[in-house]
Amino acid sequence: MELAMSQRTVLVAEDDRLIRLVLVEALMDEGYSVIQVGNVLEAVAAIGKNPTFDALITDVDMPGSLSGLDLAAMVSSVSPRTTVVVASGRDVSEEIRPEWTFMRKPYSLNRLLTLLDNRLGASGLCPRFAEAV
Repeated sequence: MELAMSQRTVLVAEDDRLIRLVLVEALMDEGYSVIQVGNVLEAVAAIGKNPTFDALITDVDMPGSLSGLDLAAMVSSVSPRTTVVVASGRDVSEEIRPEWTFMRKPYSLNRLLTLLDNRLGASGLCPRFAEAV
């Protein structure tokens, strides 16, 4: 579901509803257009409807037979310019490709937003968040 209109679009794939809502709100406050999904199959459907987005933020462990790592690999193969951020509460750094960024949960929203601003262009719209998700 697309939530806002902007030049920078982020696909958030996170099965934990509360984490997803916090991420979506923070990204929207920064001026991003956000597409949010709860599993990899929903993400694939969202990509089919809107194949152009600037960044993917995905959890690793999600319901279904495909993981966030599978999703990240699919997105990277189709759209190598897309910034990929992989998040997990467990260390999967060995499985992270060099062009991806791994964020161990809990991570700070400030760190994530700064990373996106650096990769996609700073928005400077809102003060940063200190909370971790």
